[in-house]
Amino acid sequence: MASFSALLLMLPVVLACSPQKADYVVVSCFPNTIIANVPECPYGWELEQLSLGGVCYTGIHSPGYYRFIIPDLTPKNHSYCGTQSEYMPGKDPKYIFYNSIVSNDTSLTVRNQPVNYTFSCMYRAAYLVNNAVFSQRVATVYVNNGSLGTFRSQLSMNVFTNSKFLYAKDAPYTIDTSEIGSEVFIGIEAKGLSNRFKVVINNCWATPTPYPTDRKRWSLIINSCPADNTVTVFDNAKDSHSTFKFNSFRFQRLEKVSTVWLHCEVQICDGERLVCEPSPCSSRSLREVDLSGGILTAEFQIKASQGSSNKGQVPGKCISTLSLLYYSQLLKGFENIKRLHLVH
Repeated sequence: MASFSALLLMLPVVLACSPQKADYVVVSCFPNTIIANVPECPYGWELEQLSLGGVCYTGIHSPGYYRFIIPDLTPKNHSYCGTQSEYMPGKDPKYIFYNSIVSNDTSLTVRNQPVNYTFSCMYRAAYLVNNAVFSQRVATVYVNNGSLGTFRSQLSMNVFTNSKFLYAKDAPYTIDTSEIGSEVFIGIEAKGLSNRFKVVINNCWATPTPYPTDRKRWSLIINSCPADNTVTVFDNAKDSHSTFKFNSFRFQRLEKVSTVWLHCEVQICDGERLVCEPSPCSSRSLREVDLSGGILTAEFQIKASQGSSNKGQVPGKCISTLSLLYYSQLLKGFENIKRLHLVH
């Protein structure tokens, strides 16, 4: 019996996951969502042993990472899973949101080094009576890569003049009524990160309201593939910028709706750790899947140019000219800023 026990002691311990060094963290501060990615199995901790704010065991296992999401930063839900917020008044008021990803083992003994990722996102923002409004087309991505240092990137969505994507257009961007159906060129770019990080467009769609979850929607890109032949994806997940075009349009039977919102779900992918480029569209279904990235939004406002008329309406009446402008509150130069502190 003694020899059998000794044999058991000599057998290698089978770990549920392969421990990873835990000094690599990517936190994305999207307009109304914070996404934190940590290496899978940090110091041997399983996903179900890590919690957001010490409260919510809501992590998602994505390839190479454990992902934790704070889905709502509005005041009514600012305490989601222990999230804390601080309002900093002044000429340039800001909001700071704090939370942490911590390990928790209820067993009698703890054999893994505890981890505590404390992170924060700071937003320059205008504050309305019932809502905090952040820049909808800009996000900040922050990478802490241990001894290699920390990196901050601005992720933004812009409209460009043509398919060369050299010059971004200023808001407002106006198209005459007769030009509905013309091409609109969209570029999403991350500035400030090394070439190993790729911008990935997962999904893009349009709604007649500013809410990405509106059931009235028209899909443009599904699962990184064009939804129809009016959409062309030029580059995606190859480097720090991704580009596509679509034909401008308006929603039918919604004559009183003068705005169209474009929403794109995007993410930053580490090309040295993962395969970022999607497989060819011919081998994949256009079935819509759950969102895993953050959402950037641009606003298209429908107006009529002077001198145009339709169905006997007075020339200049708001009819169906398409123009791009961002939220009026956002034209004050909002820019997401982010700060991350890693403690373990």
